[in-house]
Amino acid sequence: MNSAMNALRLASRISTRGSAQFLAGGKNTALSVRFAQGFQSSSIFTSAPSLKAPALHELGSVDHAFTDDRIDHIAEPERRAFTYLLLSGVRFAYASTARVLVVKFVSSMSASADVLALASAEFDIGAVAPGKTITVKWRGKPVFIRHRTPAEIASEADVSLSQLRDEETDDDRTIKPEWLVVLGICTHLGCVPISGAGDYNGWFCPCHGSHYDVSGRIRKGPAPLNLEVPPYKFTGDTKILIG
Repeated sequence: MNSAMNALRLASRISTRGSAQFLAGGKNTALSVRFAQGFQSSSIFTSAPSLKAPALHELGSVDHAFTDDRIDHIAEPERRAFTYLLLSGVRFAYASTARVLVVKFVSSMSASADVLALASAEFDIGAVAPGKTITVKWRGKPVFIRHRTPAEIASEADVSLSQLRDEETDDDRTIKPEWLVVLGICTHLGCVPISGAGDYNGWFCPCHGSHYDVSGRIRKGPAPLNLEVPPYKFTGDTKILIG
């Protein structure tokens, strides 16, 4: 590249001098001009490097991974079937593992045998005389079981719903009319009422003065709701299962 530049500079100088001599009318002007032009052209063509396209190997390596790893599904159909089988097996293993984990998690949330045993309790009420109330314990809560007399049953059945704060008929609160089963917890602030007391001869809460009738319905005082009736059923003539 440096030799080419030097040749160009020399040719330029000779050409300039030849032009000056021609304009001055000197001898051998045409010869000098021709010599300068020939020298300039020959220097350019002989000194300038030739331009040609690079060879294919000079452009870098070629990645043949696509063609080497490509599966021809037409020529090799068994490879496609194997791929589908492998993917299906892996997905089935994932699904089975997820199912086992979900089942174990749900089972861990289920109540144990001792908890289920405490969820229900059976009591013998054969010794409870008419007009009397017993208190039993279920899930750590007191439960009142009252053996009502025919007069008490008739009196509670005659109560009009318009007289009740929490409207509920006596039949809706009992399975057998002679037996009343209610939780012994006042619906005001959770105190335990006194049996056979109050203005209606049912239950009376001395904490804030709530009065319940023989059907466990609130009749007077601050309590907003009737005494709760727990789930229960009779397993015999004198046995009751609560829970």
